[in-house]
Amino acid sequence: MKEQYDRFEVFPQDEVRLAIRTGIAQAQEQIDGKVKTPLYKRKITYLLSSVAAAFGLFISAQYSPAIATSLSKIPLIGSVFGDSDFIGLQHAYQEGLIDEIGETQTVNGISVTLNEVLYDQSNITIGLIIESERELGEHYFGAGMDITINGKLPKAVTGSYGEEIVSSTTRTAIQTINITEDMPDQFELGLTLQGEKGEKWHFSTPIQKIKDIKTIPVQHKQTVDGIQLTVTEVSISKTGVSVSFVSSEKESDFDKTRGHYIDFRVVDQDGNKLTNLSGGVTGERMKDTIVYKSTKQFDPIDSNVTELTITPFLVIPSSGGGVDENGKYIEKDYSAVKDVKFESFTVKIP
Repeated sequence: MKEQYDRFEVFPQDEVRLAIRTGIAQAQEQIDGKVKTPLYKRKITYLLSSVAAAFGLFISAQYSPAIATSLSKIPLIGSVFGDSDFIGLQHAYQEGLIDEIGETQTVNGISVTLNEVLYDQSNITIGLIIESERELGEHYFGAGMDITINGKLPKAVTGSYGEEIVSSTTRTAIQTINITEDMPDQFELGLTLQGEKGEKWHFSTPIQKIKDIKTIPVQHKQTVDGIQLTVTEVSISKTGVSVSFVSSEKESDFDKTRGHYIDFRVVDQDGNKLTNLSGGVTGERMKDTIVYKSTKQFDPIDSNVTELTITPFLVIPSSGGGVDENGKYIEKDYSAVKDVKFESFTVKIP
């Protein structure tokens, strides 16, 4: 085996792990009489999380029940972040920036493992492994975990939660919590996941923000059609690039403001566009003005990048809605939202 591995410059660890994991799940379900067709890996997401196509290698499942049973007990999901589709999380795993937790709690036949946590300049990202004795519905865990900071609820939380189906009884999950000003560099993170049948899994772990974050003060300001935009800073680490901004508008009705639609197009000096990973927005009414704050996230850059050109723009939905104070869903008309054109600006990377 060693001689075969030595022929490769880089052993395809992720592809092999996925192939083995998929084959085992397929074999076990065929043995149980549940599946007669190949099992495909699929992903479900909630809130602001990105959806990516899932591809996998498949291996034959034609081996004995005894072998399948034995192999199915091997913990093949080594790192949720390392196996994810997000380049920043892959880099964090490869660079050893994550906090490996590995704590498992079992409630009502469902085992939830807090696999790993990453705290960078943009997000707190949490990786879970979920294994159940029975098949679970797609939305069994709703929109993900509730959090506390040093035992207290935060003022506001934005982020995303997504699950990847490994088999009918096994899935992984990634939850992101967007960083806000009231989050210290290190604290005790409390997490509570709730199941469809009222089950609750509680975790608590100390976390600390990663080192070597390069923060570049920007303070670029422009006012366009009543929108006052200030890009405050750009932060760069091995896990990604983030662009922070504050916007304000003379308005008392949130539905009539456009600051929460602001996003950015970022390209390097060679015209290479950075992949946009979105980022939550918080809004606050201050007398007759509504102020929005957000940090938008992008994929990492390499050391050859010397400058970034940033172009703000509005992402206006074509359809959708929200709930009123009584919890009733209301469809919104976005046709009246006026688009604007912001100016591009360049940030030098020291």
